[in-house]
Amino acid sequence: MIDEDVLIALLSDLIKIDSVNPSLDSKAHGENEIADFLGMFLQKLGLEVNYQKISEKRKNLIAILKGRGGGKTLMLNAHIDTVSGKGMVTPFNPIIKEGRMYGRGAYDMKGGLVSSIMAVHSIIKSKTKLNGDVILALVIDEEFVSLGTEELLKEYSADSAIICEPTDSNIIIAHKGFAWINIVVRGVAAHGSRPNEGIDAIVKAGKLLVELEKLQETEYQLIVHPLLGSPSIHASTIEGGLGLSTYPDYCNIMIERRTLPKENIEDIKNEMSQLLKKIKSNDNDFNATFDITFFRSGLEISENELIVKLVDKARNQTLGISGFTGESYWMDSALLANAGIPTVVIGPNGKGAHASIEYVEISSVKQIAEILKDVIEKYCM
Repeated sequence: MIDEDVLIALLSDLIKIDSVNPSLDSKAHGENEIADFLGMFLQKLGLEVNYQKISEKRKNLIAILKGRGGGKTLMLNAHIDTVSGKGMVTPFNPIIKEGRMYGRGAYDMKGGLVSSIMAVHSIIKSKTKLNGDVILALVIDEEFVSLGTEELLKEYSADSAIICEPTDSNIIIAHKGFAWINIVVRGVAAHGSRPNEGIDAIVKAGKLLVELEKLQETEYQLIVHPLLGSPSIHASTIEGGLGLSTYPDYCNIMIERRTLPKENIEDIKNEMSQLLKKIKSNDNDFNATFDITFFRSGLEISENELIVKLVDKARNQTLGISGFTGESYWMDSALLANAGIPTVVIGPNGKGAHASIEYVEISSVKQIAEILKDVIEKYCM
């Protein structure tokens, strides 16, 4: 049984702790305080507690429930950072109303974090003996570039993993990846009264934008993943020009490309190279280069994978539903999968991730904990 009183108290305590990601807010405290708080809580439960220092204000917490040996190791991964609380009235003052707990991080993802911990809490309190280990990997920086899970994987692994990001109790077996691409279009600066001497980089960049729209509206629509739909591309920012009376000699465009699981960085490089070559073939004055500044691959795991089957069966027993879905946003699950750890995602119901009003449904946090407890007992025996 999941102790609801302990669950509510723990979730409330975690929301009270400001764990805003300092890469998103330079005035943020970082994740040290929440890592220390959880470390003491889990140590009292009897888990082996270790830390990975990332920087002065930031560290991962890895807590291990040791089994007797001979069983599989399951990792429960959750991020302890949140986005900023700016725009919220009382972001770090948890409020319970109509079965919901409000506050920054309640939904994304301190609710799922508490589900993970309470599953292990229940295992310990029931004196259930496991053969395999359970690793609680509580990591920093998922809200920015996932430094925490990258550092985690340098020292720890598992036979399978579950991430408890908020999924409204859906089981996620696929999600998109993404690439950030910087394109610089070059022109020739000249006085605005001398058109024969200048090449307008911003006008040339317009041709690139037209081609991006064609990609989105035609070619990508022919590529459809059964759970994720089509890939996408959009121009995120644009900058250029020197002054009103000067032909601009550059135009800088930042692009985001959302990828399907089988697409890799080489695919995106080839796509961008061909796109620029196509424009150049029709306009010899077009001069552009690109650089992929950041890339994360997508996730796809078979519904026949053991960990997926166990999560599906446990959810069916608890909630009476089954089936799988995909998500368009990226999660740390792809990093775990790329490290050879079969990974599935399931988390509690709620609303308001990154929004001014954020809440998680307390009953759902408890239900996800029950699902995780059942999976642990079967997977780690």
